[in-house]
Amino acid sequence: MISVAVLDDYQNVFEHIIDTNVYKDKYDFQIFNEPFTSEAAIIVALQNFEALLIMRERTPITRSLIENLPNLKYIMTSGMRNKAIDLEATKSKNIIVCGTEMNPNPTAELAWALILGLARNIKQEVDNMFQGYWQSSIGLELKGKMLGLIGLGKIGTQMATIAKAFGMQVSAWSENLDLTHANKIGVLPMTKEDLLSTSDFISIHVVLSERYKNLITSKEFKLMKKSSFLINTSRGSIINELDLIKALDDEIIAGVGLDVYDKEPLPQDHKLRFLPNALLLPHLGYVTVENYALFYNQMLENLDSCFKNKPLRKLI
Repeated sequence: MISVAVLDDYQNVFEHIIDTNVYKDKYDFQIFNEPFTSEAAIIVALQNFEALLIMRERTPITRSLIENLPNLKYIMTSGMRNKAIDLEATKSKNIIVCGTEMNPNPTAELAWALILGLARNIKQEVDNMFQGYWQSSIGLELKGKMLGLIGLGKIGTQMATIAKAFGMQVSAWSENLDLTHANKIGVLPMTKEDLLSTSDFISIHVVLSERYKNLITSKEFKLMKKSSFLINTSRGSIINELDLIKALDDEIIAGVGLDVYDKEPLPQDHKLRFLPNALLLPHLGYVTVENYALFYNQMLENLDSCFKNKPLRKLI
């Protein structure tokens, strides 16, 4: 019997998606529904487990953690990329790490929920409706507005397609922008500076790396229109959070829609939670029934494959 820890099941859905009885002779599952408060707490909780099923970057799997989990042999993560896992450390300990496929559609859909929420003041109007008020703001139309995309990969391309349906103009920038692809889908390539200064909505869709960390700082905020909105469904560290808070406080931009943060879960007393021009979601981009079913089923498929010495979707 293999001891398996299911981490980060915040919504308590693992047992609704997976029929654990099917695996009762192979795996002894223990489900963790809350974030850990410290690495020391993780070490104590996971000391005896041989396998971890983890959800994206919710729990950091650091070198020091790995070195303090002597029984750990397998890590199954959702997605084929998880920067919270120290892969070199897992390699040095001969720990097998496998990933899963992931639907890109939900992140683009959520980014549009944020854009529409900002354009039509949904947060303010919903709050006011529950307090008994009626029509307290004036929204914006999307038709004719400029959407600036930072990144034009799978999700960025979906964003561009939907923007066209709204009658928006679309521009894009990234350090490795495919100009042929941009032209093919009717997206105007721009420099970063031109994109920031001309866009009404700016949406971030690049993968976090050293070159994109702190991509948006006070310098970039000063280039943006006072009426512009910034949306981030990629990774929190792409935007300098302190500079963002100052830009919102000083009304340098009109507002922000965020699904990702430097520290997650976002602390209860974080300043962003108290800003009226910030529309915040708790990292829901990939959180759908369809994705979770894909994640958990493929994690177990991967784990089964490890015992046949043919690991599927192996990361290292």
